[in-house]
Amino acid sequence: MNHSTANHSTTANAAPAGSGLRFDLIAGLIAATVVIPKAMAYATVAGLPVAVGLYTAFVPLIVYALLGSSRALSVTSTTTLAILTGTQLALVVPDGDPARLLTAAATLTALVGLLLVAAAVLRLGFVANFISTPVLTGFKTGIGLVIVLDQLPKLLGIHIHKENFFQDALSIVQHLPETSLLTLLVAGLTLLLLLGMEKLWPHSPAPLVAVGGGIAASWLFGLQGQGVSTVGLIPQGLPALVMPDLALVQLLLPGALGIALMSFTESIAAGRAFARPDEPAINANRELVATGAANLAGAVLGAMPGGGGTSQTAVVRAAGGRTQRASLVTAGVALATMLLFAPLLGLLPNAVLAAVVIVYSLGLIQPAEFRAIRQIRTMEFRWAVVACLGVLLFGTLQGIVIAIIVSLIGLASQTARPRVSVLAHKPGTDILRPVSPDHPDDEQFPGLLMVRPEGRIFFINAQTLAEALQDLLKQYQPQVVVLDLSRVPDIEYSALQMLIEGERRMTAQGVTLWLAGLNPGVLDAVRHAGLDVRLGRERLIFNAKTALAHYLERTS
Repeated sequence: MNHSTANHSTTANAAPAGSGLRFDLIAGLIAATVVIPKAMAYATVAGLPVAVGLYTAFVPLIVYALLGSSRALSVTSTTTLAILTGTQLALVVPDGDPARLLTAAATLTALVGLLLVAAAVLRLGFVANFISTPVLTGFKTGIGLVIVLDQLPKLLGIHIHKENFFQDALSIVQHLPETSLLTLLVAGLTLLLLLGMEKLWPHSPAPLVAVGGGIAASWLFGLQGQGVSTVGLIPQGLPALVMPDLALVQLLLPGALGIALMSFTESIAAGRAFARPDEPAINANRELVATGAANLAGAVLGAMPGGGGTSQTAVVRAAGGRTQRASLVTAGVALATMLLFAPLLGLLPNAVLAAVVIVYSLGLIQPAEFRAIRQIRTMEFRWAVVACLGVLLFGTLQGIVIAIIVSLIGLASQTARPRVSVLAHKPGTDILRPVSPDHPDDEQFPGLLMVRPEGRIFFINAQTLAEALQDLLKQYQPQVVVLDLSRVPDIEYSALQMLIEGERRMTAQGVTLWLAGLNPGVLDAVRHAGLDVRLGRERLIFNAKTALAHYLERTS
């Protein structure tokens, strides 16, 4: 690590002042009332015991607090990571065997950690930018819909055989007559409490109140004996060591890749969103190390894959948290819960946890975002819809692959058709600008065609550019073509070979090609390919204005 990075490491989480400790203590306690119940709920989303949620709100928080570059980021789990984890574990442990589930979860979490650390070693922090905002909007909306549907049977007290989103929705409708009215009442009251508190008191300890109320009601009214499903026994004490199973690595690796990508994407987005102007900038590669180490440490102590979340980080900031000491306080409360209150948590109705999951997953579903995207760009709106449908039709893990593919196709589609402008001269000036109906008096000169492509030229767009240039040759029938490359930062090998072949065809047709305004990288490529020798110095021109002057001198 270089000196500047080391300084960043020591200052990022340092307390700004002695009084900051009080703010962090209060923020950590308030955050614990939200983070811990939600972490327990997310564990149930992943098909794991609620104790795993406690462990995820303990170990990763501590490790990230020591290594991360964000002063506020809360690293436990998120709805997205929980549903991705649950999908992957269901593929590997279809029978739901508890012991194998814990082993598979430890293996998956360790793989996620290793992949994040490996990405840091390879300096792959930029990969977080591969998923565009519209695609991420569609993906998260799909995830939100899947989570809500997945929790509905718990709200209703019914059981269905899970297959896919649309079949599960139909199955729920068919099983509605079997609804447990008492379970539905518990769920309904919890939903009203959560939604009411969030509306009247944003970032309130609503999840804690809901969980506490659910435990109290379960104990007072004996809900379990009346058919209301409860969490059941939670082991009291410190988490036991769970060793990953190397035999599961090959099966879990594809899912771990997707989870690692989403973990980092969500973490970096949340960290940047809540960074204050006076705080050090978020270091992407350091975030990879911190979240990777948090997952590796969590794996052997029973945690599920984790990452930074927007909602829990918002609570920390809203409560006045200034440094990662707030996360350490939250982890301390999780430890106290494991040691002292685990038996009480066993009375918690599953319908209460399901209500917590639904309320805090609804934020993933953003119809307004779709409308905003559609108002600005129709193409990106289609990407968002495709990403959402990919999750609903093919599943969450396949959905993330579809989201990445859609992003890359979108990137390719934008670069596959580079802008190509025919240049004209503005009378009385030395200005060259694209031919436009707005400038009917601009001058074009017989026998001369000046063309300016924009952007990097490479194998994806080289053929399109060649075809556009060929069409212009047929339209203008020039004797000299000036190719202004001033707005081309780079030209790839395949595209350069196409340019060389195009110059030969032009020469055979009696057309002379001049190259103008070559950037250093493009000029180097032209020289290495020997095209400069073929053209000669007189056909490699400083810029398009100089090329026009040479042409006018020659024709006069």
